[in-house]
Amino acid sequence: MLSVLHIENIAVIESADILFGPGFNALTGETGAGKSIVVDAMSAVTGERTSRELIRTGAKSALVSGAFTGAAALSWLTENGLVPDENGELLLQREIMPDGKNLCRVNGRPVTVAQLKALGRQLLNIHGQHDGQQLLDENCHLEYLDRFGQTEASLGAYRAAYETLTDLDRKISALQMDESEKARRVDTLQYQIQELERAELTAGEEEVLNERRDILRNAADLAEAAQGAHYALSGDEDSAGAVALLMEAERALEAVSGVSGELDELRERLIDCRCQAQDAADTARDLSGGFEFEPGELDQLEGRLDLLYRLKKKYGNSVEEMLEYLDRCQKELDEIQFADDTLLRLEEERSKALKEAQALARSLSQERKEAGKSLEKRIQSELAQLDMPRVRFQADFETVQGETGLNADGMDTVRFLMSANVGEDLKPIQKIASGGELARIMLALKNVLAENDDVGTLVFDEVDTGVSGRAAQKVAEKLAEVARHKQVLCVTHLPQLAAMADVHFSVEKGEKNGRTYTAVETLDRARRKAELARLTSGDHVTQAALDSAGELLDGAEAYKKTL
Repeated sequence: MLSVLHIENIAVIESADILFGPGFNALTGETGAGKSIVVDAMSAVTGERTSRELIRTGAKSALVSGAFTGAAALSWLTENGLVPDENGELLLQREIMPDGKNLCRVNGRPVTVAQLKALGRQLLNIHGQHDGQQLLDENCHLEYLDRFGQTEASLGAYRAAYETLTDLDRKISALQMDESEKARRVDTLQYQIQELERAELTAGEEEVLNERRDILRNAADLAEAAQGAHYALSGDEDSAGAVALLMEAERALEAVSGVSGELDELRERLIDCRCQAQDAADTARDLSGGFEFEPGELDQLEGRLDLLYRLKKKYGNSVEEMLEYLDRCQKELDEIQFADDTLLRLEEERSKALKEAQALARSLSQERKEAGKSLEKRIQSELAQLDMPRVRFQADFETVQGETGLNADGMDTVRFLMSANVGEDLKPIQKIASGGELARIMLALKNVLAENDDVGTLVFDEVDTGVSGRAAQKVAEKLAEVARHKQVLCVTHLPQLAAMADVHFSVEKGEKNGRTYTAVETLDRARRKAELARLTSGDHVTQAALDSAGELLDGAEAYKKTL
């Protein structure tokens, strides 16, 4: 669970430390006080997309830290070489910079935003108002059903088979061309192959040719330099070179050999120098003769490099790329010339691949239909507890249209249908669900899906939109029930939900030193009564409203004791 959330310089929150408890945690406050900023901070620290616009005006950066307990068994930690600290806690940190960069850490070790997100999704699940829009999007319904039915293994096996099928379709399509198109392509390939083969390309030859050309262009200067070096080292009839002078120095010391250790050491050094100088002189002599070349060699080199230049403009940026292109042309030509045989083989392979994909799709579809029936019962049970006992909910299946009856997700299209009133036909949710009904359906779906995952904390950001009266009380009771086995963090405007919380936070906005700031405080019973009365009556809180708030708290405590 999320035990501590530290926020620094996020929007109007300069600094806040929120100590969440187990069970049901509620955050209330005036509209615009900053409640959703707390949810934004949770999203940021768990790696979700965020913006540098969140940084408080004038601050150098924004920082969010979240301390989580009870996460020791997560496989992500083992895979990434991390372990909780000695207290069994994980500390997630994210610093947001004005230039858009993010500095992320887990227990002090740097991680990427993607890694933080992968870990965060195993720790915390945020349900915001936009999730209701996802429920209206029928493209999301199959994903919801697969999550509930836990079809990952079957879906993965099917998708691998479907990818094999589509790959074969691409290969077959590439070989299926009319005869005139085939003839044109064969002519083009043969011309390109002949041109490249005539060039007799050799890998690495361009570098060798360029080096040799540079030498030939500067041959006179290079030869003169090598001869000068040889002269300085070897000398001539008129003057001694460095080798001869070193030998004289060596002989001068040879006369006193054995008398002085230091002079003996110097003599050995001179011998080494003379040997190296002699080797250098021999090398310079050999090099000076190597810069001679036959007339016309430079022209031949220039012609060869010009040919390579012209070929590169058509077939690749280097000799190696042109050789690869030649290989591809030869393979394509073979495929076209033997297309009939290849097509026959590919068609046989495709027939087997199609049968395999269809078999896996049918098996996957059967799993989904069984899961759909179970989901219908679970959702209707949840909705009955949320004061919607007459609602009918159904996962409606249709078969994918097309030649194969398959797509990347299988053979099924799924949409959720409902009937809100007795005697009414089942219709798509987006056509009949009101805002309050949609919120409760989404809550029911989230609760059902949460049963199949190990995420310890569920965050609900104003899921009570459009809910009031008895329905609000049922939503509060449902969240209290969920909070018996999950940590629940809920941003709400409803007194029924806030009263049901185990821990109640107030988010208040004020001014200090000419700046707007937001503070988050834990409320005791007296302040909770005042806050519930405000949620019920607005700014004009009466004694009757306070008494009613007290009764609401007492009723909530009594209900929680029955769970």
